[in-house]
Amino acid sequence: MLRKSIASLMLCSMALIAADKINGAGASFPAPAYFSWAYSYEQESSNQINYQSIGSGGGVKQITSRIVDFGATDEPLDKKGIAEAKVLQFPSLVGSIVLAYNIEGIKDSELKLKNEVVADIYLGKITKWNDAKIAKDNPNLKLPNSAITVVRRSDGSGTTYNFTSFLAGISKEWTNSYGIGKAIDWPVGIAAKGNEGVTSMIAQTPNSIGYLENAYALKNDLARAVLTTKSGKWVEPNDNNFKSAAKMAKWSKADNFYQILVLQEGDNAYPIVAATFILLPTDKPDMNKKIINFFNWAFDKGDDMIAKLGYVPLPLETKNLIREYWKDNGLK
Repeated sequence: MLRKSIASLMLCSMALIAADKINGAGASFPAPAYFSWAYSYEQESSNQINYQSIGSGGGVKQITSRIVDFGATDEPLDKKGIAEAKVLQFPSLVGSIVLAYNIEGIKDSELKLKNEVVADIYLGKITKWNDAKIAKDNPNLKLPNSAITVVRRSDGSGTTYNFTSFLAGISKEWTNSYGIGKAIDWPVGIAAKGNEGVTSMIAQTPNSIGYLENAYALKNDLARAVLTTKSGKWVEPNDNNFKSAAKMAKWSKADNFYQILVLQEGDNAYPIVAATFILLPTDKPDMNKKIINFFNWAFDKGDDMIAKLGYVPLPLETKNLIREYWKDNGLK
């Protein structure tokens, strides 16, 4: 009996030693998806994925400094950035940035905001909810004569990068005055850290509006605005319209999958869709193989998990292209 107990303990110890523990950090945009994948992966394999939601800027810094095993960013690195950080890069999923609001009596997808109106709100040119430009498109809503509280990110954020890419695409004034970036000198607004912080700030602040990843809005029952497509048609924040935009992506191994997805063509293309990316250090091939085992598992078994959260899984052809990229770089 004693020998059996000792043998059992030894087997358990060996299993614990054999299990992988992988540390990643970065974008808050995909964090709910990564948490869901990591939990299920550990249940199946005993391998642990520890992911810290610290923002895209933090993810790039930590993988460049080799503090974590993989980084995550919603702002893809260009060829220069890839070379400087000495990393590989591939997308993991697609998400959508929504404009969530907290206005008493106005439910989800009832408020219509033209893209140009969103830009004017973030420029500080529209300051009241009953402004004529908003009222014109919402004749059946009781808009309050209240100041708009604008919420935006305080940290280096890939969500901000994609949102400001959207603003720059619809407003020359925004382009000339503020441009595109993970962190900018905002003209208006109160700041919050991470998608989590923006979500909390909107939920507790009457007459507020803020940009955040759709999964956070859904999980916290925040109302989301109807926006306009690139061609000016009204488009609701729903799965079909997110997919319509996402399918326009033109992925390429040659440029490490660099792709910005805002303002895609199409009558149903939601205007603020973004991919999120994984960064792997080129000098850690053994650990990288363990990391891609996780993402390969996620690509095979994780689509339904993240679709329920409001994300758009990558199509099979894109997943296979990523697998080719891994193989090309000696990881399969």
